[in-house]
Amino acid sequence: MGKVIGIDLGTTNSCVAVLEGGQPIIVPNSEGGRTTPSIVGFGKGQRLVGQLAKRQAVTNAENTVYSIKRFIGRRWQDTEAERGRVAYHCQRGRDDTVNIKIRDREFTPQEISAMILQKLKADAEAYLGETINEAVITVPAYFTDAQRQATKDAGMIAGLEVLRIINEPTAAALAYGLDKQNEDQHILVFDLGGGTFDVSILRLGKGVFEVKATAGNNHLGGDDFDNLLVRWLVENFQSQENIDLASDRMAIQRLREATEKAKIELSSMITTSINLPFIAADETGPKHLELELTRAKFEELTRELVEKTLEPVQQSLKDSELQPSDINRVILVGGSTRIPAVQELISRFFSTGQIDRSVNPDEAVALGAAIQAGVLGGEVEDILLLDVTPLSLGIETLGEVFTKIIDRNTTIPTSRSQVFSTAADGQTSVEIHVLQGERAMAQDNKTLGKFLLTGIPPAPRGVPQIEVAFEIDVNGILKVAASDQGTGKEQSILISHTGGLKPNEIEKMRLEAEKYAESDRRRLQMIDIRHQSDSLFYSYEVTIRENSQLVAPDIRQLADQKRQQLEIALRDPSISPEKLKTTLAEFRQIVLEIGTRIYTGRQEQNQTLNGTGFEPIDITEKLTRPTRTQATSSNTFTNGPTLSPTQTRTYSNLETKSTESGSDDDPYDGEEMSASDYEAVD
Repeated sequence: MGKVIGIDLGTTNSCVAVLEGGQPIIVPNSEGGRTTPSIVGFGKGQRLVGQLAKRQAVTNAENTVYSIKRFIGRRWQDTEAERGRVAYHCQRGRDDTVNIKIRDREFTPQEISAMILQKLKADAEAYLGETINEAVITVPAYFTDAQRQATKDAGMIAGLEVLRIINEPTAAALAYGLDKQNEDQHILVFDLGGGTFDVSILRLGKGVFEVKATAGNNHLGGDDFDNLLVRWLVENFQSQENIDLASDRMAIQRLREATEKAKIELSSMITTSINLPFIAADETGPKHLELELTRAKFEELTRELVEKTLEPVQQSLKDSELQPSDINRVILVGGSTRIPAVQELISRFFSTGQIDRSVNPDEAVALGAAIQAGVLGGEVEDILLLDVTPLSLGIETLGEVFTKIIDRNTTIPTSRSQVFSTAADGQTSVEIHVLQGERAMAQDNKTLGKFLLTGIPPAPRGVPQIEVAFEIDVNGILKVAASDQGTGKEQSILISHTGGLKPNEIEKMRLEAEKYAESDRRRLQMIDIRHQSDSLFYSYEVTIRENSQLVAPDIRQLADQKRQQLEIALRDPSISPEKLKTTLAEFRQIVLEIGTRIYTGRQEQNQTLNGTGFEPIDITEKLTRPTRTQATSSNTFTNGPTLSPTQTRTYSNLETKSTESGSDDDPYDGEEMSASDYEAVD
């Protein structure tokens, strides 16, 4: 079995980790970073993912997709606020989902997420030197069944078999508790990320990680802090300049980047500057946005958001029947937990001694996912993870009432069933309306799906016995079945409202994603060949310039010819990487041949010089001096001066010093030279 990677697919940043030697490590991306922006940009004939996409977001705002996690597995009518905050175009998709319009093409959120996953997969493959086919992917604890299934579909499109979907705070707890398995304790994971907020309380002991309760808010995260600042800046600018920036997509993107930077700086500074020259213009000329933002003002603007984080904390404590003092450790996860106001709120609610900062907020979730991957791959033993379902599940019954079948915080996997009957005489079919939530009335909860059980024999109301069974697997994905106990007829549904994607459509998207991946690979290959060519051109020019007298005209002419062929090939937009690589290899071969001839020529020159009266020095006969032993690699002498650590020197060559009489300061004047007396470079 190959390596299984752990992926934290975040709203603003994503991260990938793998288990090496029993310990989880973060896999750096191709740019050298430990996290990758969850951004996809579409340029002219190319697709950019991660840091490269982020760099061009301002100049290509309409074709740069970010915060896609806020749309995955959700219906159009539930995303009005989110759609109003992005610079790219959203379109109503089939089955009332959200699609992303890029020029003349529509992408589902699963496809965009798959592009990010492909980038993480490729980085892991480059780092490990092997093909990766399996992964564990994390999701917010409060993700619905549909969002979980959609995330799993995104993994399939990216060419990954998703072995497990696990909750982000649970993964963070694994990262924290890997070396604390035998300590009985209750921990609370406070996970405030870019787009979601989760709180989970776990009990750790004897290798068991048992989730006792979970709560959260899928619409609260660092993005919301940024959006508040953007709105404030827009209003402030309009009051001063009478220009509304809200309709200018490029200006909004510049504001987003500036507010994110300011938010980060205010975590360690009391005040920061926001300077955006030429943000707009009117008949009087260009307008600039310049202002000072203090931490106090930032906290005033975002106070309501910070206070919102307390409700899930209190709810999870209530559900687990614990008091704040019962919590041994509070684990801070997610970049937004670095906000001083958030940390102050947590410190007031809990004691300062309970706050644990031993895990990196940006990396803990990915590390935990890698540990779970190790468990599934057999690399980690004696760890048992018991997660829970975050919300109650049930069906609509007579009077539009929501009847719960599985209560929230039930350990998964699990299955429960209840028997119901018909509501009217002679009823031959019933609609099973599956819901998720905590409200008493069906209309106030989230619809997961509907299906019809038909073929029920006509009978008075209350007579037919219809069993409704709910089953949740280890990924938190739900299957519902209804059967008539009289006839044995059964109907079931796998809750997979993921944007209306059918298996054949997922496979089509997967193949298309592979094509994109191949295109990206070839583009990167071409860039690498161009870099190699530029380096070889420079090396060739230097070699010829410094050794022209040793290069025969015929081989020089051949090299220039091969160089010209490579230059022409580099300008050909239709050339394949394979053909270009062959042309490069031909030029490199002739350059190597020139190098060999120059080396041979130098040797012949030296031999000629040696034949005219200069004797080569026999180093082996002149490395001993009566006053000291031969220098060791650390330049320490057993009989004579000793170099201190700050005086240690490295010998760059073995050219002898001048043989003329030394000065009065030379203690070895007139003696033969040893290795220690050769030129040294500090």
